Amino acid sequence: MTISTVNTIALDPAEHWIQLRRAVIASTIGTAIEWYDFFLYSTVTGLVFAKLFFPHSDPWVGTLEAFAIYAVGFIARPIGAAIFGHYGDRIGRKSTLIATLLLMGLATAAVALVPTYEHVGIWGAVILTVLRFIQGVGVGGEWGGSVLMSMEWARNDRSRGLVASWPQFGVPCGLFLANLAVLAFSQMSGDQFLAWGWRIPFALSILLVGVGLYIRLGIMETPVFTKLVAERKIERAPMLAVIQQYPKEILLSALARMAEQAPFYIFTAFVFSYGIGTLHVSRDFLLTAVLAASLLSFVSIPFFGHLSDRIGRKNMYMIGAVVTGVFGFIYFAMLNTGSEAVIFFAIILSLIPHDMLYGPQAALIAESFTGRLRYSGSSLGYQLASIIAGGPAPLIAAWLFGVYHSSYAIAVYIAICAVITLAATALMTDYTGKDISGEYQTR
Repeated sequence: MTISTVNTIALDPAEHWIQLRRAVIASTIGTAIEWYDFFLYSTVTGLVFAKLFFPHSDPWVGTLEAFAIYAVGFIARPIGAAIFGHYGDRIGRKSTLIATLLLMGLATAAVALVPTYEHVGIWGAVILTVLRFIQGVGVGGEWGGSVLMSMEWARNDRSRGLVASWPQFGVPCGLFLANLAVLAFSQMSGDQFLAWGWRIPFALSILLVGVGLYIRLGIMETPVFTKLVAERKIERAPMLAVIQQYPKEILLSALARMAEQAPFYIFTAFVFSYGIGTLHVSRDFLLTAVLAASLLSFVSIPFFGHLSDRIGRKNMYMIGAVVTGVFGFIYFAMLNTGSEAVIFFAIILSLIPHDMLYGPQAALIAESFTGRLRYSGSSLGYQLASIIAGGPAPLIAAWLFGVYHSSYAIAVYIAICAVITLAATALMTDYTGKDISGEYQTR
């Protein structure tokens, strides 16, 4: 570790740029693979799981049951954040990221082998729940490490929003790959999609894990962490320390994600059950629309991350929250026209408000914690939102629609999330352009 520390800190500007580029690429590609795994489950939940694992339920009840298992992955994410946050601040960002990739990829590949209700009864759903929980633990530790691996290599304090947004780019990339895989095998398998076609994209995860490992093994530890090692400032119990010293920042980070995470999973997961069951459009049409939306995010996420470096992280984030709160009503009004062209356009537009938040979000949250506790604090704050926002969002949306028989009830839910985000963000500290390499004052 000492040799690595000296080499990392002593790099000249050209070598530092090379390492920054490698770190950004490794973080982005690795994150894309992990989100492919997570979103693949999200996509297939609305299309397949209710039919195969809860076949004797009322269609609405079956959908709720399928989304309940889907939510388990989100409940597990703070647990993953606690486990891997601890090790990320103890043994380093790189080693921890390799472990999360393995855990996530192997659990996803195993989903391809789960027997359905027809063969093992309710045990199929039980196995699916366990694997979803393992997935959640893996992704819970992934985000913090990938963001820090990029952000902590940035030398220019005025470019952290852009640099930290690249691992966020892995989200639309993973979403694109997941929907592309499902669309491709949907067309290949045709009427056999429910029989075997849905399983192949999960099995392919094992190949992607090999690619991710190869890339991540070739990067160096971040300068911030190696400096902490050299100065012997590694915290013995980082998770406990960050909860004691930064409770406000953890809570605000979680609440700030309400307007970003809850609508995202309504726009990318609930839309499949709503689109097929209520709008009566085809599975492949919805997959293609979400694919197109994720392609647009390839540009918009880094753009809004860069814009946050110019106008301030909090300003950019609060603008995004306002737009999201209003857009929920526009989105469902467009879907309810019944016109395929308008529906397609609504789905493409749906990720723009999300990206206004997601682009600057990585830096906004990670900058809120001092270096020796940054993996633990940012991971925990980020992933706690999974319990209150991302996990229950499709379930709440399905319940609201079933009770009120109006999609505008879901739009009101999105607006409430936006108000919570605005209040939380207003209370956060903006570190745009400030030095974050030193020790923060203990709260």
